[in-house]
Amino acid sequence: MELTKFFLPFASGFGLTFAFMPLFIHYFQMKKYGQEIRDEGPKWHNVKAGTPTMGGFVFSLAAIVTSIWAAVWLKLLTPTLFILLFVFLLYGTLGFLDDFIKIFMKRNLGLKSLQKLIGQIIGGVVFYLVFLADKQPNTLNFFTIEIPLSYLYGLFIVFWLVGFSNAVNLTDGIDGLVSGLGTISFLTYAIIAWHQKQYDILLVCISVVGGLVGFFPYNHKPAKIFMGDVGSLALGGLLASISILLHQEWTLLLVGLIYVIETASVMLQVTSFKLTGKRIFKMSPIHHHFEMSGWSEWKIDIVFWLIAVICSVVTLMIVL
Repeated sequence: MELTKFFLPFASGFGLTFAFMPLFIHYFQMKKYGQEIRDEGPKWHNVKAGTPTMGGFVFSLAAIVTSIWAAVWLKLLTPTLFILLFVFLLYGTLGFLDDFIKIFMKRNLGLKSLQKLIGQIIGGVVFYLVFLADKQPNTLNFFTIEIPLSYLYGLFIVFWLVGFSNAVNLTDGIDGLVSGLGTISFLTYAIIAWHQKQYDILLVCISVVGGLVGFFPYNHKPAKIFMGDVGSLALGGLLASISILLHQEWTLLLVGLIYVIETASVMLQVTSFKLTGKRIFKMSPIHHHFEMSGWSEWKIDIVFWLIAVICSVVTLMIVL
């Protein structure tokens, strides 16, 4: 299949997001709906209070619509495409409910952790059942070593989806960071999918990249809108699903190294404080530590993006 055919899905994801985002922002501003800033968050983030959020709803919807019409056009309506869109939609819906409760019902903590976890687990289980029905192997690619896990692989899938959806969610703490990282991550998997001739996965990746690129002008500092949990949870769940269906699970530890580091910083901070009463970082996730050390949001973004690009290049050198 010609690579040029995938320019239209990119343009569609970009165009729909870029065109409809101002309307979405205007609605939130008109209704005076905006992001609440948690008390435990950085004090200098208080100036962001009231900024519209849930921008992930627009780029996710744009990516899903694009994936479906382009799949019909390119004859790529496969079980793989549908399960990816299912995970994207389900995790996005969980994020949407979380954001809706925070913004419209004025409950700043959103969904209860257990409610969110149950939804994420259900997504992982359904993904695994479709994975089995499609006669995919129960083997884990661990740094190029094939490890047969039988049905334990189902537990790994649930862990992978839950873990990375939450990891991307934790990373989404400063303007533009995840929209940039997500663009790099999905573009990397688009290249791997092209190499493997898995054009259905390539289509989803390119549609999401288009949406994220269309979102970035509104999300970079100073952000006109945040992506919200509806965006970050959906992106994380989708990334994990793609790494599994490409049978390149280990690559997400490298492609998504920033997400892993952000999550590890939170776990280390909490563990250290509970065991010793002392904090390792000035604040976690670690991007807040750098903020408190005097780094600007743009500096953090650029350094983290560069790390992500280097990790992605190394991954592609190994895989291709």
